[in-house]
Amino acid sequence: MASPAQDLGPVLDKDGVRLTVDDAIATVTLTNPAKRNAQSPALWRALTEAGRLLPGSVRVVVLRGEGKSFSAGLDRQMLTPEGIEGDPSFVEMARGSEADLDATIASYQEAFTWWRRSDIVSVAAVQGHAIGAGFQLALACDLRVVADDVQFAMRETGLGLVPDLTGTHPLVGLVGYARALEICVTGRFVTAEEAVHTGLANIAVPGGELDAAVRDLAAALLAAPRDAVIETKALLSGATGRTYEEQRAAERAAQGRRLRDLAGLGE
Repeated sequence: MASPAQDLGPVLDKDGVRLTVDDAIATVTLTNPAKRNAQSPALWRALTEAGRLLPGSVRVVVLRGEGKSFSAGLDRQMLTPEGIEGDPSFVEMARGSEADLDATIASYQEAFTWWRRSDIVSVAAVQGHAIGAGFQLALACDLRVVADDVQFAMRETGLGLVPDLTGTHPLVGLVGYARALEICVTGRFVTAEEAVHTGLANIAVPGGELDAAVRDLAAALLAAPRDAVIETKALLSGATGRTYEEQRAAERAAQGRRLRDLAGLGE
């Protein structure tokens, strides 16, 4: 018998984004390999919608890109005076009020924020180029599995801009301030070997093994009880913002909730 996901087809398939769901695993795929999965406001809106459409049964979300590149970054047409039809160009954005400009950028950022929700673990499967917005989209996820041909680069500063799609916080957290500054300002490529060495990637595998490695990781993530994963993720994600004593208290509170739940005494 076919699975429900197969019966219903994609939950979403529009503007270069496809969302499929197979029980506890959802897959978000960038589907414009001819343009190396270049990103646009329409794609960001579709990514935001994908997050809103996730069923409550989903525990792991895999993010991948079709073709040789994960995502080559911003659609360069956005940098032209005319921009992309139906969306404001950068020039038009700059000429608007500060409040409108802030609101527009905030709406773009929504595509990058839901990947770290407490109730899911997100895994980016990254091959080939992950540049600028593509790099930041990979950074939006909790974990990264990369192919050995991966090339990360943050090119915004070289264009006179800054990385503004939520990538700076996780980048500094993963590789430290000094290396993050150097990566962003020079715009150089970060290879698979360096990515694993610095903690930017969890594991690197040959390109032909990328999908299998992600499947294995997803299965391992699903092996632990969901509520324990949620509590552990919350403890770890908030650790850097707490003092040592605050973290100890957070651990005690989380463990108390788990013990009461396992004893059948939860709310």
